[in-house]
Amino acid sequence: MSPLKGKEKSLVGMVHLRALPGTPRSSRKISEIVRIAVEEAATLREAGFDAVLIENMHDLPYLKRGVGPEITAAVTAAAAAVVKVVDCPVGIQLLAGANREALAAALAAGAAFIRAEGLVFAHVADEGIMEADAGELLRYRKAIGAKGIRIFADIKKKHSSHAITADLDLAQTAHAAEFFGADGLIVTGTATGAPTGKADLLQAREGTSLPLLVGSGTTPENLEDLWDAADGFIIGSWLKEGGRWDRPLDPGRMKAIIAAAGRRRGTKP
Repeated sequence: MSPLKGKEKSLVGMVHLRALPGTPRSSRKISEIVRIAVEEAATLREAGFDAVLIENMHDLPYLKRGVGPEITAAVTAAAAAVVKVVDCPVGIQLLAGANREALAAALAAGAAFIRAEGLVFAHVADEGIMEADAGELLRYRKAIGAKGIRIFADIKKKHSSHAITADLDLAQTAHAAEFFGADGLIVTGTATGAPTGKADLLQAREGTSLPLLVGSGTTPENLEDLWDAADGFIIGSWLKEGGRWDRPLDPGRMKAIIAAAGRRRGTKP
């Protein structure tokens, strides 16, 4: 079962957009940001990734549940350019939890999916308390005619405290996300680059029939171990020089991940 069109299991490579206009670290023109995004997306696709996911990672510190029109416009420009040059699904995530803006950008750019934070239940994020938005988001998707854009939702996501839902396990959270209309679910470790636990994936699977994606900490070694428990892998930090999300793509690391997936794709169950 693949969350994306194509292979049985999907490898999704991250494109971390350079800091966008108006954010503290912004220093580049939009044309340069778009050019870098296109180059990285093309590199990931040529390396063998099945999809790419565009994210405004460099925009920290992030706003909660909304970004300005300048961010939505810039992301749309970058995503539209990427869609033109790669023959694979393209996704968008807008930090932090700006799911409506991500959906609007995806519709305008011709992207295939979004990664959504906080679809169900509340949690305490770096940015503060983030409440669930499934009701508003799915109504918005319907209203703008974006039904074909899939929503992959993080559950008990990284960089967050889940003390207020400590009595709910991943199976219950996964079940709620499916009930509330998610198209796929993402399970992560505790932070960017932190490994996702196999036990967490198996527990989430108890509560849902939706595709499950590993959302953080994938390496060639644990990809092979997690392969049978997941339907896809979103990979970002490990593909960069030194395993740092803010560094350039490392050809050797990309090759190693693709090779690890190739070994499992060639293994009969």
